[in-house]
Amino acid sequence: MAGSRLERVGTVFSRVRDLMCSGVMKPADKPIWFDVYEAFPPKKEPLYVKTKTRTFVNKQSNVPAIFYAEDKVRAWFYEHYGTGSRSFDLSNSNFVSVCQRFVLKYSELKSHSELEDSALYEMTAKALLSEGITLKQRARHPVSLIKAHVHTHTHTHTPDQLTCTHEEKQNFQGTHGK
Repeated sequence: MAGSRLERVGTVFSRVRDLMCSGVMKPADKPIWFDVYEAFPPKKEPLYVKTKTRTFVNKQSNVPAIFYAEDKVRAWFYEHYGTGSRSFDLSNSNFVSVCQRFVLKYSELKSHSELEDSALYEMTAKALLSEGITLKQRARHPVSLIKAHVHTHTHTHTPDQLTCTHEEKQNFQGTHGK
């Protein structure tokens, strides 16, 4: 067991010495070199120093930005239609996601027409609908819609209207509980 630690915990001499002091190793079993090492210890204590191996090159690597033309179509799809309600069936090797079908249909239509992207997106959605794939548009900006709703239904009060007297507070607590 002591051999599995190598020289990280202590020197071989210190480990043998400690084994003999604890009684695990008998003095008759001590190594031949032990008495010599004890009589003439080294001037510098031998320490285990792990050599640092460099597994990588430390220079700046210029990784090019990989951006495919279909990434723009995917981004538009996920922005307008979301991820959908169904999860991907990765156990089926022939599985093609709705987004991938959209990208493939978009590429096919783009190769045959000169339309703008926005018109092409709508045309792709209609083509998928004709194939039986329904796309549900997700809510665009629900937070901004909620804020607009709140701003139209809020009332402005003066500071005098917001304060109430001590009696009004007690009446409110008495009728509504504490």
